[in-house]
Amino acid sequence: MSHDHHSHDSPDSHRSDDAAQDPATFWENRYSAAGQSWSGRPNAALEREAAGLTPGTALDLGCGEGGDVLWLARGGWRVTGVDISPSALALGAASGGVSGSIRWLQADLATWQPDETYDLVTAHFLHSPVQLPREVILRRAAAAVAPGGLLLIVGHAGVPPWAEHAHEHDTASLPTPEEVLAALDLPTEEWTVVTCAEVERLATAPDGTQVTLADSVLSMRRTTPAP
Repeated sequence: MSHDHHSHDSPDSHRSDDAAQDPATFWENRYSAAGQSWSGRPNAALEREAAGLTPGTALDLGCGEGGDVLWLARGGWRVTGVDISPSALALGAASGGVSGSIRWLQADLATWQPDETYDLVTAHFLHSPVQLPREVILRRAAAAVAPGGLLLIVGHAGVPPWAEHAHEHDTASLPTPEEVLAALDLPTEEWTVVTCAEVERLATAPDGTQVTLADSVLSMRRTTPAP
């Protein structure tokens, strides 16, 4: 895939009993059985929204195999990548080359809370066929952004054509960027919206054909307090 969704998002159809599975077991089985699932390249929205930012500290929630983590680290960022699956993290760590700039952290985002703030906090494609308290996680993500830092939340704006029959992509679980913004309910005096839009990109389907997909992109900068 030319631009991959290496977070909690799978192009595969899943059985109807998936929703009853324990999230840790589901995602570990998913990554340990599949081997490397994605191209290892960063998501298009990250490349676009992070362009021009001064490298600092970054947090990637639901990092999967770490394509975004590795791209940020190669660009000079010090990155923490968090995922529930040890196998996914091991695949990212095996890429090597920038290991000194990366902390791989195995944790369940449903309960994990950041213990510090970051200059960039990202969450890509946190859609899941198993239980995932998405809004709670995204509010914690916002709280982890340092003053002057950027929050980037990216999701599917529509169901990928090859996943039309996968219940994980119920359109009701694909909020618009405006809905994500409203759900976060952040104080307007502390945040400035940078991007709140559906953005198209080219992707490669599992059968190798090129398709156009739309991402729901919300990026916000936390206001730097006056001295």
